[in-house]
Amino acid sequence: MENEQISIHDFDVSLICELHIGLERQGPGSPEMTIKALSFLDNLDKISRVADLGCGTGGQTMILAQNINGNITGVDFFPDFINIFNDNAKKFNLQDRVNGIVGLMENLPFQKEEFDLIWSEGAIANIGFEKALNYWKDFLKTDGYIAVTYESWFTDKRPAEIEKFWVDAVPEINTIGHNISIMQKAGYHFVAAFTLPEKCWTDNYFIPREAAQKALLKKYPGNKTVEAFVACMQHEAKLYSKYKQYYGYVFYIGKKIKMV
Repeated sequence: MENEQISIHDFDVSLICELHIGLERQGPGSPEMTIKALSFLDNLDKISRVADLGCGTGGQTMILAQNINGNITGVDFFPDFINIFNDNAKKFNLQDRVNGIVGLMENLPFQKEEFDLIWSEGAIANIGFEKALNYWKDFLKTDGYIAVTYESWFTDKRPAEIEKFWVDAVPEINTIGHNISIMQKAGYHFVAAFTLPEKCWTDNYFIPREAAQKALLKKYPGNKTVEAFVACMQHEAKLYSKYKQYYGYVFYIGKKIKMV
């Protein structure tokens, strides 16, 4: 099938934004997994500073804010996402300590060593796992934490079809052990890694996205680009169903070590 050769990177970012804007989450995840990742961190208090990079509309950010007392700044490339993010902060009465700004994860407008925690769910691959860990570290205080979810292989070998799909989408994709070693080389003490369960993909992402895909097709009847985009999204979901034992999202948590 021709559409199977198309990657999400072949489509305009505004189309990706439009599909995802009404979803609670812009990628796989769950409140339970966000809270589980938080359970590995200590020393966070009401004066702690947190950055959520690639925050989307803030599904996970609001969970963070309800479970820690510090100030959280969300950063995302899409202004429409940030507008909804700030509306959500008001809706949950968190606007005094949760604020979203438009910005680039690879060009952050912050001071060095400003944050106690840098968080990022489902976004780090956009600039590269190793690159991001090295760059973001500058904005963390010594002993500050980083917590990210990242696409990872669960096995050393996998079928060619799924290998090609994910290497096209995330060229750096690798095994959990390899990614832990990258984190350690980047100057972090490894704290924890755990896999997101299947329902983070299905119940919390693919199923809500399916309804958004139908709405998009209805809004743009006969639009070949939109049809190809939706076919690409459907193909991704089918591949997950077929090959989920080989890959998934993994939470990686590290602590910035003091440089001697």
